[in-house]
Amino acid sequence: MDLGTVTTFRRATERADLALADGETFLAGGTWLYSEQQPDVTGVVDLTALGWTDLEPLPGGGLRIAATCPIARVRALPGQVWAEATDGLLMSFKIQQVATVGGNVCMALPAGAMTGLLSALGAEAVVWGPDGGERREPVSSLVRGVLTTSLARGEVVRAFDVPASSLAGPAAEVALPGGGTLTTRTPLGAVRHASLAARGRSGVLVVAVRTATGTRVSITGATPAPVVLEDGEEPADVVTAWHDDAHGAPDWREAVATRFVAQVRAEVAAGPQAASTSGEEPQA
Repeated sequence: MDLGTVTTFRRATERADLALADGETFLAGGTWLYSEQQPDVTGVVDLTALGWTDLEPLPGGGLRIAATCPIARVRALPGQVWAEATDGLLMSFKIQQVATVGGNVCMALPAGAMTGLLSALGAEAVVWGPDGGERREPVSSLVRGVLTTSLARGEVVRAFDVPASSLAGPAAEVALPGGGTLTTRTPLGAVRHASLAARGRSGVLVVAVRTATGTRVSITGATPAPVVLEDGEEPADVVTAWHDDAHGAPDWREAVATRFVAQVRAEVAAGPQAASTSGEEPQA
């Protein structure tokens, strides 16, 4: 969609270019920004020209995912968890090539697949401030509610850091654009998602990941904001509200999410050999 109110466009090539003028907003993939009218937006600042590397190894064995990394790059990582969690978000392969990980998280929709995946992985968002500072916050708390994050005006997410403790699987090589490879360990986990329609938006997304100390489970889609369960915690102990919209009633979401939590925990406990070939729940 044409944005008739936009009169300026800037490509950010260094951090100083990220200072927003009145009416400006950040642009990454643009799959939501250009999907509907934005009457308050008069200018856009393109983050993709900053040249952030999509995937980078971290000291100690972790993995950094740039905020501008296309979702398709995450989906293609070795290990079933990446692809199955990504498929919890209804989108075509064309959208996956353009939509970014950071955009999906910062949009703060309940059905944000990257939010659920990164919360289960215990990832931290690296946030750049307009004053030149930097702060870190777990993805699970960055998203505060429907269309609501902790980001202040002018803050931008630089990357998401996945700790090595959440990458308990075997090492694998990942081909990088332009040549070269990246060696990273894969997460061990399980995914379930359900929709009221065969090809509808997920009303429930549950992701479990084995960590160094146990199993971490995230619930998204079914709740206004991400919910993370550690060992011994049940949804009834932690969830304070179940989301209610056209994609599912609260009681349905609670019942399905509770069942899924038990299933993914059992699957992770059984080991990689018990991994399912599909994390999709049949139409409810």
